[in-house]
Amino acid sequence: MGFYKNARKPEGWGGKLMLNMMNKGHEAMAKWGFSNIDIKQYKRVLDIGCGGGVNIKKMLAENADIYAAGIDYSDVSVQKSKSVNLKAIKAGRCEIKQGNVMALPYDSESFDLVTAFETIYFWPDIEKAFQGICSILENGGRFLICNGANGEIEEHEKWIEMVGDMKIYNSSELEETLKNAGFTEVNIHKHDNGWLCIVAQK
Repeated sequence: MGFYKNARKPEGWGGKLMLNMMNKGHEAMAKWGFSNIDIKQYKRVLDIGCGGGVNIKKMLAENADIYAAGIDYSDVSVQKSKSVNLKAIKAGRCEIKQGNVMALPYDSESFDLVTAFETIYFWPDIEKAFQGICSILENGGRFLICNGANGEIEEHEKWIEMVGDMKIYNSSELEETLKNAGFTEVNIHKHDNGWLCIVAQK
């Protein structure tokens, strides 16, 4: 497996290196993404594609009353995320699972916020995935998507070739798909760096 394939599913030594790179490299984008919501108003959050676990750690740090869950289909990511959030896991404030976005192991209306940072590119059926996320959100709950590529910059297409098995969506595609999946309100935020953040409400 080529090194950049680890962006999709980190494995082995290369996957561990990729997670460390992503934890640092995505920090500014994630900070901007979080600026589009008030994390203090949420009580139960799920981070899908939790990767190296830094976004879960940030949410736990910013809201002392929050319970944060994470899920990733890479075992390497799950182990890294657990180690980063070990204190919160021991305190009963956090749980990390290995699993797939296409079959989320959670009950209906379990969360008031779901986040997905740099991950929806790899989901095989995005509308079905969005439907599943909508079902586990409480009424009025929100789904935060944050992508480093907005589907409007030709240069971003190089990542498709390097990583493989990914699709970069533009804001119009995502808005339409989210509404088809059951979300009632979709707010779009764009950054000068080509980043895209969407906050969808159930």
